[in-house]
Amino acid sequence: MIFYSHLIEIESVIEELDKMDLSKEEKMHLSQLLDSSLHHTILDAIFSQLSEADKKVFASHLQEGHHEKIWKFLNEKIDHVEDKIRAVAKDLKEKLHKDLKEAKKIK
Repeated sequence: MIFYSHLIEIESVIEELDKMDLSKEEKMHLSQLLDSSLHHTILDAIFSQLSEADKKVFASHLQEGHHEKIWKFLNEKIDHVEDKIRAVAKDLKEKLHKDLKEAKKIK
């Protein structure tokens, strides 16, 4: 389980993928790309708010996978961290929905 999963909803994007004429493998691949994009977008948003020393501490907590430590640390270092995570995830989802609509028009 990813430390921010309780904040993020991606089912709406997955539902759009399900509506497309794609093979099971293509849907799975796109779902994995979605997860990866979301993960990198969120980590980028977090790392951009941390000092070099704090980035190392955060990376260590992340590697350990200890969610309580991660959240305690992030809440001490970044104001409104959950709101920031939700905002970047929302922006990415909106972009993905737009891209999927465009892809449907092309097919």
